[in-house]
Formats: sequence, structure tokens, C-alpha cells
Amino acid sequence: MKEDKKKITYKIIKYLFFMLLVSFSAIYISQATGYYEYEQYRNSVLTQEQIAKFEKDVEEGKNIDIDSYLTHDLPNYENHMSQLGLNISDGINHFVVEGIGDVFGFLNRMIED
Repeated sequence: MKEDKKKITYKIIKYLFFMLLVSFSAIYISQATGYYEYEQYRNSVLTQEQIAKFEKDVEEGKNIDIDSYLTHDLPNYENHMSQLGLNISDGINHFVVEGIGDVFGFLNRMIED
């Protein structure tokens, strides 16, 4: 029985170490190949293109609207797990706020008496 627990623990540790190694390797490779720098360069190029478009529209006297020059490429990370995490966080917040309110209410009653 004790040996089975050791084997299971060993397997869990081995898989955890392997996943950490793979994650580290992926992050290291993306950093070493310049993926982040490329993304920043690409964003700056898009910004420069929008600035040129804005300047051209100003020269031509067109009606200028800020929304036509801004890019809104924000990814949507909302999914069931993030919603669950938000609900759990809100629940914990609710209980903490109520608990602190109750503690201070009790202390207030103790001081008033």
C-alpha cells in the first residue's frame, strides 16, 4: 500500500515536471525567436499606418472621426472557466465584506455598551 502511494506520487511529480519543462521551453523559444518583439513591431506599423491615414484625411479636409483610426483588436477571454472564477471571486468577496461588517458591528456594539 505504501509503495503504491510512492509510485503514484512519483508519476504525478514526473508529469508535473514534464509539463513545467515543456511550458518553460515554449516560453523560452518564443522569447528567443523574437515573437514578442515582432508583435510589438507589427502593432507599431499598424499605428504608423493609421497616423498616415489620419494626416491624409486632414489634408483632404475630410470629416474626422477618432473611431475610424483606432483598432479594437482586443481578444475576448471570457469562457465558462473564467466566468466560474469570477463567480467564485464575487462570492468570496460577498462573504468577506459581510464578515468584516459583522465584526465591526460587533465591536461597535461592544464599545457603545
